[in-house]
Amino acid sequence: MRILSILLLMVLFACSEPADLIPDTKSNYCADIQRNDSLSLSAEFAGLKDLMLNQTGVYPLEDGAGSMVTRAWFTEYAEESINIQYFIFSTDNIGLIACDYLVRAADRGVKVNILVDDIMVNTGIQDILTLDSHENITIKIYNPGVNLGKNIFSKIKKFTTDFRSANQRMHNKTFIVDNKVAITGGRNIADEYFDYDHEYNFRDRDVLLLGKSARDMSTSFYDFWNDSLSVAVSEIHTEEALNVSDPDRFVRLHEYACNPENFWPQVRERLDKFPANFQKLLRDGEIVWLDSVAFISDDPGKNNGSEGLGGGGKTTQALAALVDGAQKSIDIQSPYLITDEASRALFKSAVDRGVKIRILTNSLASTDNVEAFSGYKSDREELLATGVEIYEFKPDAAVRFEIMTGEVQDSLAHKPTFGLHAKSMVIDEEIAVIGTFNLDPRSANLNTECIAVIPSTQVAQSVARGMEVEFQPENSWHTTFEFNPDGEVSQGKRFKTWTRKILPKDIL
Repeated sequence: MRILSILLLMVLFACSEPADLIPDTKSNYCADIQRNDSLSLSAEFAGLKDLMLNQTGVYPLEDGAGSMVTRAWFTEYAEESINIQYFIFSTDNIGLIACDYLVRAADRGVKVNILVDDIMVNTGIQDILTLDSHENITIKIYNPGVNLGKNIFSKIKKFTTDFRSANQRMHNKTFIVDNKVAITGGRNIADEYFDYDHEYNFRDRDVLLLGKSARDMSTSFYDFWNDSLSVAVSEIHTEEALNVSDPDRFVRLHEYACNPENFWPQVRERLDKFPANFQKLLRDGEIVWLDSVAFISDDPGKNNGSEGLGGGGKTTQALAALVDGAQKSIDIQSPYLITDEASRALFKSAVDRGVKIRILTNSLASTDNVEAFSGYKSDREELLATGVEIYEFKPDAAVRFEIMTGEVQDSLAHKPTFGLHAKSMVIDEEIAVIGTFNLDPRSANLNTECIAVIPSTQVAQSVARGMEVEFQPENSWHTTFEFNPDGEVSQGKRFKTWTRKILPKDIL
């Protein structure tokens, strides 16, 4: 009964209807904002055609604001298609501005496909239908039925009679433009992933991929897009958008995005400088060209259910093989760290053959997910017993002053809490892995995930340098058998974590 009560609360939370977040305005903010029609994606890539045919250009995106500007510029100058796939697509400031860019691209004739997981859709159905009503925009929902569509009783029934299916979520995060340029990594579309939240932001990491791997990512996207689990929003809700016949239905969205209070002039200046900065990265060799980058994605549905909630997938197998093949060192960043006997045995085998393993995860003070932390805490000592070194991120990590570059931070009298969300691994300082995979049972067995495996000393050491900074005492606590930083938080939060022990670890 305790599990059933929890699931009922999850369903009730998912059913709440969010308010309209786009304020009405009488100002014509967009009058003075014009796209530079002399620029084009084809022109930017003109000198890279041969490289992009058989190789992949790689550049890690470390700071949130830079990752946001990169997405925005490629959206603004897309010529043929934009395919995006996210676990979370919020209608906060970042989400609304992203929607504005997508509508403007669609207005130019660019075909826009948006695939979002059902469980975290947090906007009104009329807003979704309005966006979908654009002739060049199509929205699909992955594995619907626990949030959008149907009534509360059918949703409860799905959780209680088909528990495994209800928990199989799409955690992939991909952004692909013209099948030429792509981004994957930890970031969803919401303020906190791009340094724009006023209270809590994530230290996250994406990777920009040009050429071959962008095409591989596109193939994966269409595997999901064409799968029966991905359902057009127009099939989930058969009514039309109320304003479908209004030719001005996107004006309020455009004015919101043009309003300098929402989209700061400093950010537009960064966009204007993007082509020059991009060309400089190419000239300086910061974008690394490689023959054998592997973009690995789980299949839709993840596993066939023959092993209950278990079964794993392609990403799980690939990461296990990388750990098994390590010779000297493995450095890992994972916001959620919930291990089982199999994963601890894998780590112990590596340690026993002389591999130094360090893992940075969230502390109770920095985490946004006390349920996941409760699962981690239960097995923390068993993980330490394998010989792995554990570090827990500080909510006021000093490194946030270097990484949190969002212009909104400059306007605040306080610094928001900083939590870890990067999902990365560096093996022997020769291979970097950047993706969506958390070290927990949900990523291993339930959620679909994707990773980029990058065999490059230059990229691996670049990522490792950032990790090394975050292992330092000013940024994280070193957790041992004798010490953990749980006492840095209030008794209330510690008690809240203790109450979550009733949750089964398989779904955390």
